[in-house]
Amino acid sequence: MNWKDFIENRNRFFWLLHLGGWLGFALVNYLGSLLHDVRDLFTWMIFLSAYAGALFSIPLRYIYKKAWSFKPIYIALVVFAASYMSGLLWQIVKNITHWEIYKHGFRPDNLLYYTQSAVWSFYIMLSWSLLYFGIKYYQMLEAEKQKVLKANSMANQAQLKMLRYQLNPHFLFNTLNAISTLVMIDDNKTANSMVTKLSDFLRYSLDMDPMKKVTLANEIKALSLYLEIEKVRFEERLTLKFEIQNNCQNALVPSMIFQPLVENAIKHAIAVQEQGGCISISVSRFANDLQLEIADNGPGADIKDGSLSRENGVGLANTQERLATLYDNNYSLVVSDNIPSGVKINIRIPFQVDNS
Repeated sequence: MNWKDFIENRNRFFWLLHLGGWLGFALVNYLGSLLHDVRDLFTWMIFLSAYAGALFSIPLRYIYKKAWSFKPIYIALVVFAASYMSGLLWQIVKNITHWEIYKHGFRPDNLLYYTQSAVWSFYIMLSWSLLYFGIKYYQMLEAEKQKVLKANSMANQAQLKMLRYQLNPHFLFNTLNAISTLVMIDDNKTANSMVTKLSDFLRYSLDMDPMKKVTLANEIKALSLYLEIEKVRFEERLTLKFEIQNNCQNALVPSMIFQPLVENAIKHAIAVQEQGGCISISVSRFANDLQLEIADNGPGADIKDGSLSRENGVGLANTQERLATLYDNNYSLVVSDNIPSGVKINIRIPFQVDNS
């Protein structure tokens, strides 16, 4: 069992603090006794006093558990009453021990002497009680914090999984239509090839958890499957250009980060032009950042403040949502005009490497 598991076990954590606290109390009193000329027997009395205090404070834990659901005013009354009673009993035992051991069986004439210095013992027990409630409230707040974090994490995972299934509906419909056309014209070889590539691509997209990252090499491989399918549809009208730095192959990127953006480029830049167009994808490292760029030479779009006004689907919006969830504020996504024509999307994310 590691230290974290030990701390999270509240019962073990209580006994650790309880025994450690009373040992510390005994040690402080012992060090204080060194400043005075007392007999060695006084050392035993110090540790016997700490032992008695530890015993008398144990019932407080169970009393406070019962009173935990009370109103604050009643909890305060219980704390003061329980602390006073336990302090009083502790002081009586301490006085008897002191008289029996240090004063050789001394007996006071007045029974009130048995309770002398009880206020000091009450303060010690009250301090123990306040520490108990302070730690309990801290643990309660930490537990609530963990619940909130877990709930947010589950919500983010659910949201990302929902986004994953929204990535490529148009692509799927277009591909199925293309396969249907190939079958109708008896081009079964090409149709079978498209079915195989579509199956591999969909398997990749469904198997990849959007909460996890994949290597750039694997992501480019999946993107190549997608683009090979699209090449069958557009033939020579679709030109591709890749510029990937060698030191980026093992860099980690969100799964399916390219596909919705490339799909947008095909829809708005390639499909709308009779002569087709070119899509270029470049990846490079700059200091501690990984820079991704997807550009086309289409007719362009209305771009304002780094945002694309033509976007009425889910591709770019989902990419923005995924980046925000995975990287918090440590990322950027900027849309700009490509030169001489078209749209360019630049993404910056932290450079992280798969060391496995």
